[in-house]
Amino acid sequence: MVPTPGHPPRAEGYRIRARLRALYHGSSQTAVRFRLAVLIIDLAIIGFFIAAPLMQERGLAFYAVDYFIATALALDLLARCLAYSDIKDWLKKPVVWADLIVLGTLLFPAMALNFGFLRVLRLWSLVNSEFFWRTIGRKYDDTRVEDITKAVGSLVTFVFVATGFVYATFTGRAEGIAGYVDALYFTVTSLTTTGYGDVLLPGTVGRLISIVIMLVGVTLFVRLGQTLLQPRKIKFVCPSCALSRHDPDAVHCKACGEMLCIPDEGVS
Repeated sequence: MVPTPGHPPRAEGYRIRARLRALYHGSSQTAVRFRLAVLIIDLAIIGFFIAAPLMQERGLAFYAVDYFIATALALDLLARCLAYSDIKDWLKKPVVWADLIVLGTLLFPAMALNFGFLRVLRLWSLVNSEFFWRTIGRKYDDTRVEDITKAVGSLVTFVFVATGFVYATFTGRAEGIAGYVDALYFTVTSLTTTGYGDVLLPGTVGRLISIVIMLVGVTLFVRLGQTLLQPRKIKFVCPSCALSRHDPDAVHCKACGEMLCIPDEGVS
Protein backbone atom coordinates (compact mmCIF):
# COMPACT_ATOMS: atom_id res chain seq x y z
CA MET A 1 0.00 0.00 0.00
CA VAL A 2 1.47 3.35 -1.08
CA PRO A 3 1.04 5.98 1.67
CA THR A 4 -0.80 9.14 0.67
CA PRO A 5 0.93 12.52 0.98
CA GLY A 6 -1.20 13.29 4.04
CA HIS A 7 -0.05 10.11 5.81
CA PRO A 8 3.73 9.65 5.67
CA PRO A 9 5.10 6.22 6.66
CA ARG A 10 6.25 7.38 10.09
CA ALA A 11 2.84 8.87 10.92
CA GLU A 12 1.16 5.68 9.73
CA GLY A 13 3.48 3.68 12.00
CA TYR A 14 2.53 5.86 14.98
CA ARG A 15 -1.15 5.29 14.20
CA ILE A 16 -0.67 1.52 14.09
CA ARG A 17 1.22 1.51 17.40
CA ALA A 18 -1.42 3.73 19.01
CA ARG A 19 -4.17 1.38 17.82
CA LEU A 20 -2.33 -1.69 19.13
CA ARG A 21 -1.65 0.07 22.44
CA ALA A 22 -5.36 0.83 22.77
CA LEU A 23 -6.26 -2.83 22.11
CA TYR A 24 -3.62 -4.42 24.37
CA HIS A 25 -3.67 -1.87 27.19
CA GLY A 26 -6.95 0.00 26.88
CA SER A 27 -10.11 -0.41 28.95
CA SER A 28 -12.75 0.06 26.25
CA GLN A 29 -15.25 -2.71 25.48
CA THR A 30 -13.58 -3.30 22.12
CA ALA A 31 -10.17 -3.73 23.79
CA VAL A 32 -11.57 -6.11 26.43
CA ARG A 33 -13.33 -8.22 23.77
CA PHE A 34 -10.14 -8.32 21.72
CA ARG A 35 -8.05 -9.49 24.68
CA LEU A 36 -10.67 -12.10 25.63
CA ALA A 37 -10.53 -13.50 22.10
CA VAL A 38 -6.72 -13.64 22.28
CA LEU A 39 -6.87 -15.41 25.65
CA ILE A 40 -9.35 -18.01 24.36
CA ILE A 41 -7.00 -18.76 21.45
CA ASP A 42 -4.09 -18.90 23.91
CA LEU A 43 -5.85 -21.45 26.11
CA ALA A 44 -6.69 -23.59 23.07
CA ILE A 45 -3.03 -23.48 22.00
CA ILE A 46 -1.87 -24.49 25.49
CA GLY A 47 -4.32 -27.39 25.40
CA PHE A 48 -2.78 -28.49 22.10
CA PHE A 49 0.71 -28.27 23.59
CA ILE A 50 -0.27 -30.47 26.54
CA ALA A 51 -2.01 -33.02 24.31
CA ALA A 52 0.68 -33.06 21.60
CA PRO A 53 2.90 -35.73 23.24
CA LEU A 54 -0.08 -38.11 23.25
CA MET A 55 -0.52 -37.78 19.49
CA GLN A 56 1.13 -40.77 17.85
CA GLU A 57 0.73 -39.57 14.27
CA ARG A 58 2.80 -36.49 13.43
CA GLY A 59 2.10 -36.11 9.76
CA LEU A 60 1.59 -33.14 7.50
CA ALA A 61 -1.54 -31.99 9.35
CA PHE A 62 0.33 -31.89 12.67
CA TYR A 63 3.12 -29.73 11.25
CA ALA A 64 0.57 -27.50 9.52
CA VAL A 65 -1.03 -26.81 12.92
CA ASP A 66 2.46 -26.20 14.32
CA TYR A 67 3.26 -23.54 11.75
CA PHE A 68 -0.20 -21.99 12.06
CA ILE A 69 0.33 -21.61 15.82
CA ALA A 70 3.85 -20.29 15.18
CA THR A 71 2.44 -17.63 12.84
CA ALA A 72 -0.24 -16.62 15.35
CA LEU A 73 2.28 -16.45 18.21
CA ALA A 74 4.78 -14.47 16.12
CA LEU A 75 2.09 -11.93 15.13
CA ASP A 76 0.95 -11.67 18.75
CA LEU A 77 4.51 -11.07 19.96
CA LEU A 78 5.09 -8.46 17.26
CA ALA A 79 1.85 -6.69 18.16
CA ARG A 80 2.71 -6.71 21.88
CA CYS A 81 6.16 -5.36 21.08
CA LEU A 82 4.74 -2.49 19.02
CA ALA A 83 2.12 -1.77 21.69
CA TYR A 84 4.79 -1.43 24.38
CA SER A 85 6.26 2.03 24.82
CA ASP A 86 9.85 0.88 25.48
CA ILE A 87 10.91 -2.13 23.39
CA LYS A 88 14.19 -2.60 25.29
CA ASP A 89 12.30 -2.76 28.57
CA TRP A 90 9.80 -5.19 27.00
CA LEU A 91 12.62 -7.53 25.98
CA LYS A 92 13.83 -7.69 29.60
CA LYS A 93 10.63 -9.42 30.72
CA PRO A 94 11.02 -13.19 31.48
CA VAL A 95 7.59 -13.91 30.00
CA VAL A 96 8.75 -12.52 26.65
CA TRP A 97 11.78 -14.83 26.57
CA ALA A 98 9.57 -17.77 27.53
CA ASP A 99 7.34 -16.99 24.55
CA LEU A 100 10.37 -16.64 22.26
CA ILE A 101 11.56 -20.11 23.34
CA VAL A 102 8.11 -21.50 22.57
CA LEU A 103 8.17 -19.80 19.17
CA GLY A 104 11.58 -21.35 18.41
CA THR A 105 10.25 -24.87 19.07
CA LEU A 106 7.31 -24.14 16.75
CA LEU A 107 9.39 -22.76 13.88
CA PHE A 108 11.66 -25.82 13.87
CA PRO A 109 9.37 -28.68 14.96
CA ALA A 110 11.50 -31.48 13.50
CA MET A 111 14.81 -30.21 14.91
CA ALA A 112 13.25 -29.22 18.24
CA LEU A 113 11.20 -32.41 18.68
CA ASN A 114 13.04 -33.28 21.90
CA PHE A 115 12.47 -29.76 23.20
CA GLY A 116 8.74 -29.65 22.49
CA PHE A 117 8.05 -29.90 26.22
CA LEU A 118 9.21 -26.29 26.55
CA ARG A 119 6.05 -25.18 24.76
CA VAL A 120 4.12 -25.59 28.00
CA LEU A 121 6.05 -22.52 29.22
CA ARG A 122 3.32 -20.63 27.40
CA LEU A 123 1.03 -21.43 30.34
CA TRP A 124 3.49 -19.84 32.78
CA SER A 125 4.02 -16.75 30.62
CA LEU A 126 0.26 -16.32 30.19
CA VAL A 127 -0.61 -16.55 33.90
CA ASN A 128 2.26 -14.20 34.80
CA SER A 129 1.50 -11.62 32.11
CA GLU A 130 -0.11 -8.24 32.75
CA PHE A 131 -2.20 -8.93 29.66
CA PHE A 132 -3.97 -11.80 31.46
CA TRP A 133 -4.71 -9.89 34.66
CA ARG A 134 -5.90 -6.76 32.87
CA THR A 135 -8.42 -8.85 30.93
CA ILE A 136 -9.73 -11.71 33.07
CA GLY A 137 -8.32 -10.83 36.45
CA ARG A 138 -8.88 -7.07 36.67
CA LYS A 139 -10.95 -7.58 39.82
CA TYR A 140 -8.24 -9.77 41.35
CA ASP A 141 -5.14 -7.94 40.11
CA ASP A 142 -2.58 -7.46 42.93
CA THR A 143 -4.64 -9.61 45.30
CA ARG A 144 -4.23 -12.98 47.01
CA VAL A 145 -6.16 -14.61 44.16
CA GLU A 146 -3.43 -13.51 41.75
CA ASP A 147 -0.71 -14.92 44.02
CA ILE A 148 -2.50 -18.28 44.32
CA THR A 149 -3.16 -18.46 40.58
CA LYS A 150 0.48 -17.76 39.78
CA ALA A 151 1.65 -20.37 42.29
CA VAL A 152 -0.68 -23.00 40.82
CA GLY A 153 0.36 -22.01 37.29
CA SER A 154 4.05 -22.41 38.14
CA LEU A 155 3.43 -25.85 39.69
CA VAL A 156 1.33 -27.12 36.76
CA THR A 157 3.82 -25.75 34.24
CA PHE A 158 6.71 -27.48 35.99
CA VAL A 159 4.82 -30.79 36.12
CA PHE A 160 4.22 -30.81 32.37
CA VAL A 161 7.67 -29.46 31.45
CA ALA A 162 9.35 -32.12 33.61
CA THR A 163 7.02 -34.80 32.26
CA GLY A 164 7.80 -33.80 28.68
CA PHE A 165 11.53 -33.84 29.37
CA VAL A 166 11.40 -37.29 30.97
CA TYR A 167 9.19 -38.59 28.15
CA ALA A 168 11.45 -37.23 25.38
CA THR A 169 14.67 -38.37 27.05
CA PHE A 170 13.91 -41.69 28.71
CA THR A 171 11.05 -43.36 26.84
CA GLY A 172 12.30 -46.83 25.89
CA ARG A 173 15.52 -46.30 27.86
CA ALA A 174 14.20 -46.43 31.41
CA GLU A 175 12.37 -49.43 32.79
CA GLY A 176 8.71 -48.60 33.33
CA ILE A 177 8.60 -45.54 31.05
CA ALA A 178 6.90 -46.66 27.85
CA GLY A 179 4.68 -43.64 27.24
CA TYR A 180 3.66 -40.15 28.28
CA VAL A 181 1.43 -41.30 31.15
CA ASP A 182 4.35 -43.27 32.62
CA ALA A 183 6.51 -40.13 32.48
CA LEU A 184 3.73 -38.13 34.16
CA TYR A 185 3.41 -40.79 36.87
CA PHE A 186 7.16 -40.70 37.53
CA THR A 187 7.19 -36.90 37.70
CA VAL A 188 4.30 -36.68 40.15
CA THR A 189 5.66 -39.42 42.44
CA SER A 190 9.08 -37.76 42.40
CA LEU A 191 8.03 -34.16 43.07
CA THR A 192 5.72 -35.30 45.86
CA THR A 193 8.65 -37.39 47.23
CA THR A 194 6.35 -40.43 47.33
CA GLY A 195 8.93 -42.49 45.42
CA TYR A 196 7.28 -45.89 45.06
CA GLY A 197 10.42 -47.14 43.32
CA ASP A 198 8.57 -48.95 40.51
CA VAL A 199 9.84 -46.43 37.91
CA LEU A 200 13.47 -45.27 38.08
CA LEU A 201 15.64 -43.25 35.71
CA PRO A 202 18.86 -45.08 34.85
CA GLY A 203 22.39 -43.96 35.64
CA THR A 204 23.85 -40.98 37.42
CA VAL A 205 22.13 -38.52 35.10
CA GLY A 206 18.78 -40.12 35.88
CA ARG A 207 19.37 -39.80 39.61
CA LEU A 208 20.39 -36.15 39.27
CA ILE A 209 17.25 -35.40 37.26
CA SER A 210 15.15 -37.13 39.91
CA ILE A 211 16.79 -34.99 42.61
CA VAL A 212 16.07 -31.79 40.66
CA ILE A 213 12.42 -32.78 40.18
CA MET A 214 12.09 -33.51 43.90
CA LEU A 215 13.72 -30.26 45.04
CA VAL A 216 11.88 -28.00 42.61
CA GLY A 217 8.60 -29.82 43.23
CA VAL A 218 8.87 -29.47 47.00
CA THR A 219 9.79 -25.78 46.62
CA LEU A 220 6.73 -25.11 44.45
CA PHE A 221 4.47 -27.03 46.83
CA VAL A 222 5.79 -25.04 49.79
CA ARG A 223 5.28 -21.80 47.91
CA LEU A 224 1.70 -22.77 47.08
CA GLY A 225 1.07 -23.73 50.72
CA GLN A 226 2.49 -20.43 51.97
CA THR A 227 0.33 -18.52 49.50
CA LEU A 228 -2.78 -20.35 50.67
CA LEU A 229 -2.09 -20.09 54.41
CA GLN A 230 -0.29 -16.79 54.85
CA PRO A 231 -2.27 -13.87 56.34
CA ARG A 232 -3.97 -11.66 53.81
CA LYS A 233 -1.88 -8.76 52.57
CA ILE A 234 -2.73 -5.87 50.28
CA LYS A 235 -0.50 -4.01 47.87
CA PHE A 236 0.23 -0.47 49.03
CA VAL A 237 3.68 1.06 48.55
CA CYS A 238 5.11 2.73 51.64
CA PRO A 239 6.17 6.29 50.69
CA SER A 240 9.27 6.03 52.88
CA CYS A 241 10.82 2.56 52.41
CA ALA A 242 8.78 1.28 49.41
CA LEU A 243 7.59 -1.89 51.20
CA SER A 244 4.71 -3.00 48.98
CA ARG A 245 2.78 -5.52 51.13
CA HIS A 246 0.92 -4.56 54.31
CA ASP A 247 -1.82 -5.89 56.58
CA PRO A 248 -5.27 -4.65 55.51
CA ASP A 249 -5.69 -2.69 58.74
CA ALA A 250 -2.09 -1.44 58.97
CA VAL A 251 -1.63 2.10 60.30
CA HIS A 252 2.18 2.08 60.38
CA CYS A 253 4.69 0.41 58.07
CA LYS A 254 6.27 -2.62 59.79
CA ALA A 255 9.61 -1.95 58.11
CA CYS A 256 10.17 1.72 58.87
CA GLY A 257 7.26 2.89 61.05
CA GLU A 258 5.98 5.40 58.48
CA MET A 259 2.35 6.44 58.93
CA LEU A 260 0.21 4.81 56.22
CA CYS A 261 -3.01 6.01 54.69
CA ILE A 262 -4.40 2.96 52.91
CA PRO A 263 -7.57 3.74 50.89
CA ASP A 264 -10.75 1.95 52.00
CA GLU A 265 -11.20 0.33 48.58
CA GLY A 266 -7.87 -1.44 49.07
CA VAL A 267 -9.27 -3.52 51.92
CA SER A 268 -12.79 -4.14 50.74
